[in-house]
Amino acid sequence: MTDEDLDASLSGRLAGLTFVDLDADAVTALLTDEVAAWGEAAGWRVYRHARSVVTLPPPMEQRHSWLDVACARADGSPVVIEIDHTDRRRTLDKLAAEADAGRVAIWVRFGSGPFPVRPDPPVLMVAYAIDSRRENGRRLYSARPPQRPAPAHSDLDAGAAEQADLFGPG
Repeated sequence: MTDEDLDASLSGRLAGLTFVDLDADAVTALLTDEVAAWGEAAGWRVYRHARSVVTLPPPMEQRHSWLDVACARADGSPVVIEIDHTDRRRTLDKLAAEADAGRVAIWVRFGSGPFPVRPDPPVLMVAYAIDSRRENGRRLYSARPPQRPAPAHSDLDAGAAEQADLFGPG
């Protein structure tokens, strides 16, 4: 899989998830698990809560920020993934710094969309559009399987077919 295909591959993996009425923290945890499973399925070493190249602002500049998931690949640059439901500038800055350091940076952005803030290349974005609603002051998210149309039926008259079976050829 080429670096240019990573966002499409991850998007396809996330498209199969279904859940109902999870809060943002639970969705983040579920997506983190799925992103880690995606990396493991590709044969990569996967690290959750991995150290970023970005340091924290003063007075904690001796400490580093963290990434949701990082993947070490034998056949390419590391892949780093941030999962977020907000348009935080800090998330985009962190991913840009990761890309500048030679990593493939992906932002998994979830919510009901639209997602007007888009990262500048080379940062990739997986827009994970899901339903959201407010209940008792909390935002809840749901991802339901897509509704498939009913299959097309033949023009065969079912009543005539039943009679033919019951009485044999006419």
